[in-house]
Amino acid sequence: MSRTAPARRRGRRAQQDGPRATFRQLLPFLFEHKKVLAVVAVLSIVGAAASLVQPLLVGQVIDRVQRGEMLGGLVWLLIGFVIIASVISGYQHYLLQRTGTAVVYSSRRKLIARILHLPISEFDARRTGDLVSRVGTDTTLLYAVLTQGLADAVGSALLFVGALVAMLIIDPLLLLLIVGVIGVSVVVVVALSGRIRTASAAQQQKVGELASGIERGISSIRTVRASGATERETAAVEGTAREAYGLGVRIAKISSLVVPIAGIALQLSLLVVLGVGGFRVASGALTIASLVTFIMFLFMLIMPLGQAFGAITSVNQALGALGRIQEVLDLPTETENDESDATVTAAAVVGAPAIEFRDVRFRYPDDVIAAREAAAKEAQSLLVDAHLERAADDVVSDVDRDVLKGVSFSVPRGSRVALVGPSGAGKSTILSLIERFYDPTGGSIRLAGHDVRTYPREQLRAQFGYVEQDAPTLAGTLAENLRLAAPDATDDDCERVLRSVNLGDVLERSPLGLEAPVGEDGVMLSGGERQRLAIARALLTEAPILLLDESTSSLDGVNEQRMREAIDAAAEDRTLLVIAHRLSTVVDSDLIVVLQGGQVEGQGTHDELVESTPLYRDLARHQLLTT
Repeated sequence: MSRTAPARRRGRRAQQDGPRATFRQLLPFLFEHKKVLAVVAVLSIVGAAASLVQPLLVGQVIDRVQRGEMLGGLVWLLIGFVIIASVISGYQHYLLQRTGTAVVYSSRRKLIARILHLPISEFDARRTGDLVSRVGTDTTLLYAVLTQGLADAVGSALLFVGALVAMLIIDPLLLLLIVGVIGVSVVVVVALSGRIRTASAAQQQKVGELASGIERGISSIRTVRASGATERETAAVEGTAREAYGLGVRIAKISSLVVPIAGIALQLSLLVVLGVGGFRVASGALTIASLVTFIMFLFMLIMPLGQAFGAITSVNQALGALGRIQEVLDLPTETENDESDATVTAAAVVGAPAIEFRDVRFRYPDDVIAAREAAAKEAQSLLVDAHLERAADDVVSDVDRDVLKGVSFSVPRGSRVALVGPSGAGKSTILSLIERFYDPTGGSIRLAGHDVRTYPREQLRAQFGYVEQDAPTLAGTLAENLRLAAPDATDDDCERVLRSVNLGDVLERSPLGLEAPVGEDGVMLSGGERQRLAIARALLTEAPILLLDESTSSLDGVNEQRMREAIDAAAEDRTLLVIAHRLSTVVDSDLIVVLQGGQVEGQGTHDELVESTPLYRDLARHQLLTT
């Protein structure tokens, strides 16, 4: 059994059970708005008092009518209390709606801040659509907590208690019978509430998977269409939607049992009051006015009970969603476990290389490996050719290997160093470790003689202009893409770097110039233009070290040459570490490091490696750089 099997089993159990939240975890979201909620509570008290007075006034009106006395101002007083209760109820409703919206906003703000500061490993192990679903769908359910009864429960509880006391004073026997009926309904609702929370958490998880499936299909739509996999992708997403629907129906069924309970309790209570109360009126133990007052208080008792039942349903649904929200909020941020005193201020060690790897070893965390296995199996499901299926099996079985196995090399200050080797050799991982997207599991990486882990991450990354493989183009304008890492750059600076990477024609293509939109994922640019834009963005930072991962892979011969000239010009006063498959782009490097299987096979210049390293000689021969 593989080392990742227990982790995968734990992950599956967590998925099946769903993250759970308690009511205590909901309180911080509410306490952020405690002043408004305090006002709502006061209004609830006043409103409850105004409502409780009304049955007493009605009883007095009936008594006076029976005795033939003048009503005087009783009617107007009753109307006044009705109006006061209604106005308070309306204003309270507004405050709750506004506060509910504020709770959703604050929860989204916290989630966004946490998600964008999570370690890269979390993004590698999780699906984008699921994270987006937590920010959108899950947070929306918190709105129902306030708008569907929880804050109202303060006034409702007062109304309930006040009605209970009044009914106790009027007729204890009738009240005892009512409490028996209501007690049964409360027990049933409490028993059902746990099932609602479990089903709601499962449904929100399926909604997250649905969002992930849609995001995957849309982002890969061209590949899906070209692979003839449209129907299979559609069926897979529809299957997830069907499962979410099934869980929604289950919640509806359980909720449908809760909703009638209040109605049944009211009807049974009313029948008991009319039957027993009528008998007591006939026997002279109770007056008609007292019976009418008791019935009005009964409605006031049942109404908050129904609201409480609704609150239980909405709170349990919200707690199911809150479990998924809290799961992300509880994750440590990228810097949370860093050394608090990571503030390197000393000058570079004299003679130290710009970057140095010392016996660096690295293996991805188990959850990332499990996610890659799942992604590989998912990709395999789209393949129909038996040969390709076997290839996918190889990917699935090989994703848990060590990526780097004792890598050592140096990048002298001001030099140009290239990393070459077959796919999967660990080249891109080396750049990720330099940027501290991950930390090595063994050995050390040094910048100017200091371990990179002693630098604050922002200070460390400010030393690098990084162009990742398949660097994304952000939806927006040319200027927004360029200023991502250099927000203070002027328009002249932006135009200069664009022309330096041969993107002047893109500037002139639209009268908007730098404000020209690039489209979602840069769809309005060609692949080569997107790559050059990413390089221009790195050049604009004027960082002392450039990290380029396959920076010319999408360029034709002419643009590749121009790009090399631009990089050469930009690298005159900088250190350059570049990954390349095409050796023609790096043959003039000061140092070439050859990697295979996570190990260094050789180091040297092009001519030295052709003589000393068989792997490099084969690569050069296949690319017609040697005979």
